[in-house]
Amino acid sequence: MKLTRSVQALGVAIGMFCMAATAHASSYPDKPVRLVVGFSPGSTIDTVARIIGDGLSKRLNQPFVIDNRAGANGMIAARAVASAQPDGHTLLVSNSSSITVNPLLYDDLGYDPLTDYEPITTVVSVPFVLTINPDNPRMKGVNSVHDLVKLAREKPEEVSYGSAGNGNLMHLAGAQLAAMSDTEMLHVPYKGAAPMQAALLSKEIDFGFDTLAGVPLMKSGKLKPLAISASEPWRDLPGVPTVAAAGFDGFDVSFWVGTFVPKGTPPEIVATLNEAIAAVSQDPEIQQRLMLQGNVLNMSPAEFRQKIEHELKQNEDLIKKANIKIGN
Repeated sequence: MKLTRSVQALGVAIGMFCMAATAHASSYPDKPVRLVVGFSPGSTIDTVARIIGDGLSKRLNQPFVIDNRAGANGMIAARAVASAQPDGHTLLVSNSSSITVNPLLYDDLGYDPLTDYEPITTVVSVPFVLTINPDNPRMKGVNSVHDLVKLAREKPEEVSYGSAGNGNLMHLAGAQLAAMSDTEMLHVPYKGAAPMQAALLSKEIDFGFDTLAGVPLMKSGKLKPLAISASEPWRDLPGVPTVAAAGFDGFDVSFWVGTFVPKGTPPEIVATLNEAIAAVSQDPEIQQRLMLQGNVLNMSPAEFRQKIEHELKQNEDLIKKANIKIGN
């Protein structure tokens, strides 16, 4: 009898807990939501976060506030969200480098991409653009990927490329080009894509795999696009070939911007955010703004998790082939 009553009491307690959790999820969000961004203002990740945040604020009737925590290739922001309350009021807006590259390069990461987060959805998929400064005297006569590789062979370790940080996908793209062309190029890491682009403009470095934020500078002639890093040309840069089409078959490097909440966030809240971001992304005005940053790409949480698992394996092979080693 006592055991039966104990079981009944436990069942009542569990039921009350579940009712409370459901009630909380149904009232979500009930206060401002932070979108923690691991990169500097003006970066693609930051811009996407602001576009989505604006839409979510209107759709869910609470402010979605940007919290930039730039540095360490997104690790500072990722750690902060991993330890946040799992109530849906703190989201990580990250690129694929922080989630599917950092774990393969750093010994003491401070977070696990597969166990510390609930993936919500991807927002956009973004190619890089292999870019030079046409006014850089060191790049005189460089008009194609072939020309760049030829120069790198003539001047080993003198041709430099920038990235948004050690282990960033910009770094991996440059390292892969060097490996595939059997050349030795000098990698120069910066604290984000915007500082790397500034270094291109100031002629500190010779080339970089820039984000689409640099397209206006390319159209104005201040920067010169040589090739697209993904498997397809970019619609806003007609006539610019892919790296693969320029003679490096199989070269395909791009990144996504996606959203996460801490592990343990109620599935109802994850579903609410997934549905809201998908709806916001399909709004014609917001979609037009997102299309300037990349290709709109929304996934279910399960599909997103599978993508992360696949890319971890894929990037591990790439890092081994390019012989990239960082550690702590």
